[in-house]
Amino acid sequence: MAPAKWQKAPEELKAALDRAVQGTVCEKRMMFGFPAYFADGRMFLGLFESKVFARLSDQLRSALEAKAGPLPHLEPMPGRPMKEYFVLPPSLYAHEKDFAKLIGEAAAHARTLPPKAKKTVARGGSPRSPRR
Repeated sequence: MAPAKWQKAPEELKAALDRAVQGTVCEKRMMFGFPAYFADGRMFLGLFESKVFARLSDQLRSALEAKAGPLPHLEPMPGRPMKEYFVLPPSLYAHEKDFAKLIGEAAAHARTLPPKAKKTVARGGSPRSPRR
């Protein structure tokens, strides 16, 4: 069975994210072929198809869930959820000012996280986990 093809992200949603991050110091990169935003090298916001997702602290997630209900994990591949990343309902990004504040908080949380461990490369050029 052939893998399902991902849908393209709506252009208006891409533009809305670009506007919303304007006040946040971050870098835009592509992840899974979709725009993603990084603070100090750590992803904190992005698009997957037509879903906006964010990396949230436990406190921020709890506060958002109190307003909007449970937030599902981002799961770009079935059965492989990205545990710290949550899909945001449109009600959380419909108002630009509120969304910009949420983005700032998600970026600030990302900056508090430890740096990602670098992968080592074997002689053949393929990455492998560091030895223990």
